[in-house]
Amino acid sequence: MAIQLNDPGLLKTQAYIDGNWTDGFEGKTFAVTNPANGEHLADVADLGAAETRQAIEAASRAMKEWRALSAASRSAVLEKWHALLLENQEDLAILMTAEQGKPMFESRGEVAYGASYLKWFAEEGKRVYGDIIPTPQTDRRGIAIKQPVGVVAAITPWNFPNAMITRKVAPALAVGCAIVLKPAAETPLSALALAELAERAGLPAGLFSVVTGSDAPAIGGEMTSNPTVKK
Repeated sequence: MAIQLNDPGLLKTQAYIDGNWTDGFEGKTFAVTNPANGEHLADVADLGAAETRQAIEAASRAMKEWRALSAASRSAVLEKWHALLLENQEDLAILMTAEQGKPMFESRGEVAYGASYLKWFAEEGKRVYGDIIPTPQTDRRGIAIKQPVGVVAAITPWNFPNAMITRKVAPALAVGCAIVLKPAAETPLSALALAELAERAGLPAGLFSVVTGSDAPAIGGEMTSNPTVKK
């Protein structure tokens, strides 16, 4: 294997759906290469619409218990995930540089940047307050409460394969939503490593799924047409 990590367990080539590492229904793969020299890095599970639907259904189920937790309980998981990113900063940077091409200095910086979103939203999730709204009638008060909107779907780009994931996943989880992610086909290894660390942090199964695949219209089409997806 071309990528040498201190923790080989962070190099994942299967997709992550409902807390399980999977090759997908058809067992197809696509190649991930080093953009600097064309070196073959890994063959990653190539999923499509059916597996995306499975991930969305799992997210909907998992959300029921997650949204019922206190904001502080959800925050604790995000804080642990944040700490694990920083503990594994070098390995995450190695993965990013290998598949994305940016210098190690920048990759290390992005891992820290990506981790900061987990920290920020872990705290902000505890401060999602409602509002008391003035009404025309003096004997009434209008009250607005904020609740999780539902299952979130995200498609992230290749250029910031860590930070553009955490900036979407962290706020969704912090407020009680579940999220299904399709990372760029050029940089799936960084996304899968994040999923591994989320699992280690204690994130319950189904709340964060990573659907890897080269058929963006199939995966994105399911994400944008499935009525269970609310954001």
